[in-house]
Amino acid sequence: MNALRTVVTGACAAGLIAAAALTAPVHAQAQAAWPSKTVRMVVGLPPGSGSDLLARALSQRLTMQWGQSVVVENRPGANTILATESVARATPDGHTLLFAIDGGFTVNPHLYAKLPYDPIKDFAPITMITTFGTVLVATPSLPANTVAELVALAKAQPGKINFGSIGAGSQMHLLSAMLGNKAGIELLHVPYKGIPQMMTAVLTGEVQLAWVGVFSSRNLVQAGRLKALGFGGTKRASMMPQVPTLAELGYPEVEASVWYGLLAPAGTPRPLIERIYADVLKIIQDPEFRDREMLARGYEPSGLGPEEFAALILRETASRAVMVKISGAHVD
Repeated sequence: MNALRTVVTGACAAGLIAAAALTAPVHAQAQAAWPSKTVRMVVGLPPGSGSDLLARALSQRLTMQWGQSVVVENRPGANTILATESVARATPDGHTLLFAIDGGFTVNPHLYAKLPYDPIKDFAPITMITTFGTVLVATPSLPANTVAELVALAKAQPGKINFGSIGAGSQMHLLSAMLGNKAGIELLHVPYKGIPQMMTAVLTGEVQLAWVGVFSSRNLVQAGRLKALGFGGTKRASMMPQVPTLAELGYPEVEASVWYGLLAPAGTPRPLIERIYADVLKIIQDPEFRDREMLARGYEPSGLGPEEFAALILRETASRAVMVKISGAHVD
């Protein structure tokens, strides 16, 4: 494995929670008038992506609830670094929010030698909106229908089984590297430019394995175009309950659920953090929004509060450090 270059993030949970609780001196009247202008919700992926679609659905509901426009601003690029940095540098007045993806906070600190933001000190967590896992799928021609059969095949044919991903340090890469490490097998990494290219590769048999979202893979599995071997979440997916988790199959370390969450710049007044959290939670818990915008797309609703979300970020930052190290991924 290549030597891993990491950024040390030895902050304790209290540090992140304290960042969430920092409050700039703001008059009560000004807080009561919030929002006084358009609220920007920054997304680190392009229009049409899963995070973008959910952010837009949420922004529409918040616009109605707050009586001010909430607009989605897409700033894709550099593994969400561009979007994340822009919010870290924004005025902490509640008018700029980050619709974040987990990797920008839990993986990037270990993948990059230096980041232009501190994921612990520069943000005030508000809520984890949703979480979802990915399914380990195989091309039908692979003579393995279970993870146990895959491991046996890989041991019998070392260096012959490959998997697709969207790049070094991606969730697909980390999960496959961890499975290879824990099962004692060698899986060859084949990176692709994006998810469409990776999907085409596994559907055509160009690669034998891939990790794919539940929503994207369910119909393909039902049609026999892919085989589902295992699920990389903490519990079975509600849309594919027949697929066991990797933990059930003896590999509890092979887990990396994706989450989408809402964060504000550090220093955002605590009353605003609490208000935004309460308003977003109300939307997440609304049956119509939950069923149509989340469950129907394979998202598991969450709603963790600021302190719980802050603690989760720290826990996952530590666990992803191990996965990145095993994968050997790094970006200079």
